[in-house]
Amino acid sequence: MQYVGHLNRHDPLFGYLACDIMPQLGADGRDGFRVFSSNSSHAVYIYEDRCSGKRVVGKYFFTPGKDDRMHAAEKMRREFNNISVLRGYTGKNHYVARALGCNEYLNCLLVTEYCYGEALDVFIMRAIREHDADGLYRKLAALGNFLATIHNRSARPVMVDFQKVCRYFDAITGHLAGIISPEEGRYLRDLCDRFRHDKKMYLDQEVTVHGDATPANFFFGDGDYVITFDLERMQWSDRVFDVGRIAGELQHFFLRHTGNKYAAEPFIGHFLWKYAGAFPDRQAAFASITGRVPFYLGMTLLRIARNDYLLPEYRRKLVDEAKLALQRTE
Repeated sequence: MQYVGHLNRHDPLFGYLACDIMPQLGADGRDGFRVFSSNSSHAVYIYEDRCSGKRVVGKYFFTPGKDDRMHAAEKMRREFNNISVLRGYTGKNHYVARALGCNEYLNCLLVTEYCYGEALDVFIMRAIREHDADGLYRKLAALGNFLATIHNRSARPVMVDFQKVCRYFDAITGHLAGIISPEEGRYLRDLCDRFRHDKKMYLDQEVTVHGDATPANFFFGDGDYVITFDLERMQWSDRVFDVGRIAGELQHFFLRHTGNKYAAEPFIGHFLWKYAGAFPDRQAAFASITGRVPFYLGMTLLRIARNDYLLPEYRRKLVDEAKLALQRTE
């Protein structure tokens, strides 16, 4: 994060933080607030009480002149409610950053706790650059337990709506113009159709998924302590929506920084095996999950390929690797 200045006392946000938010943390903002920017796709800032050092995270859903206010307010309230729901599913050593307030009139602002810890991407990069494989194995085991806990506790007697997932896949490919040709887009949709007609993609119950299970959205404290946040995309879906996303992110990190996608395989297998350990029949759960992972892994690589901050040749590589994953229908 980067320091950007102090919050003006005449800003309406100052009074909201001082009177409504900070008292929940035992602070009052009487000495003002430091402001830090955060690397995020949203306008996200960190506000620090100068007296106590207590921090909160402010996420803005509305940008004047750009967003629809009603839609932004709906997204703000949805994430506020999602936080409450997911906190009800967590177990020992699991934590969801608490929502402290939301305010539609302050550009649809959601305020949450600031949590301390190291993100999963830090451990991935240590494994790559410092050869600390053990550290990454431990955190992936903890993350597998975290995701299995929230998935299993939230499962409902409704079978997965894989058609909805396919629509999301189509939306992703629609954002790859300039990277893929129209013919390649049709081929990717054909690959998706193979899974669309595969009964194994429909045989699990729906669970509550994080929906944006990227390495930056999971922090780790001491031992097996896992913290998560950014629940804007939480939804009902296949558990492998989250699990396959982590697998795809791992492959992406190793492919991008080592050029060797196979270097990620031991970590992906370890993560999936630890996740499956939460089921009575671990072998059967592992087989079921790994049978569906190729689709979600491929979709994740395509999702990452949309990012224009990546070099064009690497984005092409991600598309090629996604096709290889999606061709694994058996």
